[in-house]
Amino acid sequence: MRKNLRIIVTTLVCIAILPFSAAARSDGPKQWFPITINHAFGTTTIEAKPERVATVAWANHEVPLALGVVPVGFAAAGFGDDDGDGLLPWVSARLKELGAPVPALFDEGDGIDFEAVAATQPDVILAGYSGLSQADYDTLSMIAPVVAYPEAPWSTSWRELIRTNSAGLGMAAEGEALIGQIEAEIATSVARYPELEDKTAMFITHLDPTNLSTLHFYSGNDARVSFFEDLGLHSPQSVIDATQKGQFSGEVSIEKIDSFDDVDIFVTYGGEQLLGPLKSNPLTSRMRAIAKDAVVMLGNGPSATGANPTPLSIPWVLDDYVDTLAAAARKSE
Repeated sequence: MRKNLRIIVTTLVCIAILPFSAAARSDGPKQWFPITINHAFGTTTIEAKPERVATVAWANHEVPLALGVVPVGFAAAGFGDDDGDGLLPWVSARLKELGAPVPALFDEGDGIDFEAVAATQPDVILAGYSGLSQADYDTLSMIAPVVAYPEAPWSTSWRELIRTNSAGLGMAAEGEALIGQIEAEIATSVARYPELEDKTAMFITHLDPTNLSTLHFYSGNDARVSFFEDLGLHSPQSVIDATQKGQFSGEVSIEKIDSFDDVDIFVTYGGEQLLGPLKSNPLTSRMRAIAKDAVVMLGNGPSATGANPTPLSIPWVLDDYVDTLAAAARKSE
């Protein structure tokens, strides 16, 4: 923790952690306050509709933006930020649509910048999709009420991200409407590609062509993997069996590569230059998906970032992503 944090928190905010009070109530599109939200660290009570909204970690700012609320600060983009302005293209476009200037961007390269968050004087801090530790949560709670992830770090689906963060805004009904809108867009796009039906896909976290001794993959708890279900795909039984409770990723020795023979499509980051080592390696080349070239290489730009589904990225990358997966599905036959 930065040394001046306690002084800044005391001076700017002086907010104590609120006890459990009344349960959330709804009356049509309105959400009455106070509201209480359950999450992995317990419960958070928000006494009044927040006017100043800050978010930390990945993509949490996209929920208020999608609902027409501009945060006073959110985490700068790292991965996929081609022009280095701290904004992914769909976030930049949404800010322009709302006629809003770029708010404070928190540099989270070394973890949450608690001082920067405190300086925005938020009424609530949204972190429905994040890797908050107990210490992070406790520190942020000194600044403002915190809406944390529902169950496990980095394991919140895009639907639960919207539900959790929209509840923290007092906009639960609007959040459900947004989910319905996105689901309709997904259904329209996927309907054009029947070849995706009943295919299985495995999402590899990263590949090091100089060291293929271990295969690192996103587990069934990860949003990227659960998104496959929305797109007509399924997790292979091998990935389900290797998924540990509460873990968003896993790894397996490459010597056990045969256990993943039920994978139809292999998805990972990076470019085509990684395919050569995969195909030439005597073990990875035995994977059915690799042998059939049913591989989706996402690169490292915004399109790759969009494979981790968020409220604003899904409409932005959906058609291209589904088309690319469908091309791999055809090769897997």
